[in-house]
Amino acid sequence: MSSESPFDLWDNELDNAVSALRAGGVIAYPTEYCFGLGCDPRNQQAVEKLLTIKGRSAEQGVILIAGDLPQVACYADLEKVPDLSVVTDSWPGSNTWLLPALEQTPRFIRGKHSSIAMRIPKHDFCLAMLAQFGHPIVSTSANRSGEKEHLCADTVRSEMAQECDYIVDVAVGGAKRASCIRDAITGEILR
Repeated sequence: MSSESPFDLWDNELDNAVSALRAGGVIAYPTEYCFGLGCDPRNQQAVEKLLTIKGRSAEQGVILIAGDLPQVACYADLEKVPDLSVVTDSWPGSNTWLLPALEQTPRFIRGKHSSIAMRIPKHDFCLAMLAQFGHPIVSTSANRSGEKEHLCADTVRSEMAQECDYIVDVAVGGAKRASCIRDAITGEILR
């Protein structure tokens, strides 16, 4: 019988996830609603590997999750958002915003768009992981494109264990659906 407390196990999950991200790996991790696939958005090979696992076109772009507003500002030109308080008041939470991308945001992240999709999640593990990693990460649901989302580590493991570099064994949050996606310039709800 293990003498580790749940907090010790959670620390191990954090350390393993962040180590995999720093090594250029793709991880599966819990979000508010389902498991996500993530990687370091500064690593083009990692992003390409994630897109291959997902079966997603690079032209679509990817969502990034951030731990705080300074991390969001690594990719988004927040000065161009007409009412930034509408965005910031919705975070942390399952609200993804299309924000004007900084000019240097790579095409392999934003796809064919001039915007970048970002959110600050309302999931303690995600926030702790982002704080420890010190940078936003890619966040797309951990499933093949067009298939049902995975809601626990076991189902991710059964389908993607050979392709993921690490699968976090922590529960998802209590959201009933995927994040809402809205345009920060127009206010339009896209999902």
